[in-house]
Amino acid sequence: MRITIVNPGAMGESIAAAAVSAGSTVYWVSANRSQATRNRAARSGLEERQSLELALADSDAVVSVCPPHAALAVAEEVAKSGFEGLYVDGNAVSPETMRQMADRLSETSLHLVDGGIIGPPAWQEGSTRFYLSGGRAMEAKVLFDGSLVDARIVSDQIGAASALKMVYAAWTKGGDALLLAIRALASAEGVESALIEEWGISQAGTVARSEKAAAKNGAKAWRFEGEMHEIAATFAGAGLPSGFHQGAAEIYRRMAGYKDYAGEPSIDEVTTTLNQER
Repeated sequence: MRITIVNPGAMGESIAAAAVSAGSTVYWVSANRSQATRNRAARSGLEERQSLELALADSDAVVSVCPPHAALAVAEEVAKSGFEGLYVDGNAVSPETMRQMADRLSETSLHLVDGGIIGPPAWQEGSTRFYLSGGRAMEAKVLFDGSLVDARIVSDQIGAASALKMVYAAWTKGGDALLLAIRALASAEGVESALIEEWGISQAGTVARSEKAAAKNGAKAWRFEGEMHEIAATFAGAGLPSGFHQGAAEIYRRMAGYKDYAGEPSIDEVTTTLNQER
C-alpha cells in the first residue's frame, strides 16, 4: 500500500514507521514543515512530497495523526482533493466529532475509518494499540500487520474507536490533571507537606504519580488541552457532567509553556505555574 501520513509528529512518525515496516510506502508533505519534522521523516524512511495534492495522487490511503482541533479541517482538505481511498482518522476526538466527520464526508469519495491510539509513540513492541472501527476497519488493520503497532478492531460503527480513546484518556490524562491541580491547591493553602505525608500513609504511590504527572506531561501539555475539551464533549453528549475535563483542559492550558522546556519540569515548578493565574 501507498500511504500519506498527516502529520509525522512524535506519534505520527512512529505510526508511519510501523506502516513502512509492514511493507507500505509512506509519503509525508514537506510544505511549511520544520527541520525537526524533516529529520523525523528521514530517519523513519518516509518519502517526501512537496504538497498534499502530490502525495494524495500517489496514495491508496491516508492516516491522519494531528492535534484534535485540526481533525475535521484535515479530513475536509483531503476530501476536496477528490481522493478516493481509505481515510484513517487516528486523532483524539469525541465520538460526536467523528460522527460529524462521517456526515461531512458522506458525499465524498473517502472511505472513513475511525481510529484511537492508546499508548506512547510505537517504538517498543506491546506499547501501543491503534483501535479501529467502521465498515472498512479491517483494511486499515492490515496496514500495520507484523509491525510495532497493535491494530485492533472495536466494532463496525464509526465513533466506537474514538469513544474508547476518550474514556481511556479521561482517566489517564484527566487523572494526572486532577493530581496536579490538587498539588497546586495544597501548595497555595500551605498544606502540601502534610498532604504528602498523609498520602504516604494512606494512598501508596500517589505522591510518585503526581511527580511523574508533572515530569511526563510538561512538554506535551499543549496538545492535551484540546483533547480534554473533546473528552468533556463526550461526557456531555452522554448526559454526564463535563466539568471534570473542562477543568483538566485549563490545567493543561496553563502548562503549555513547557512545550520547549529543556528537560522535565518538577512538581514544584508545575504547581508554581498553575498557581500564577490564581
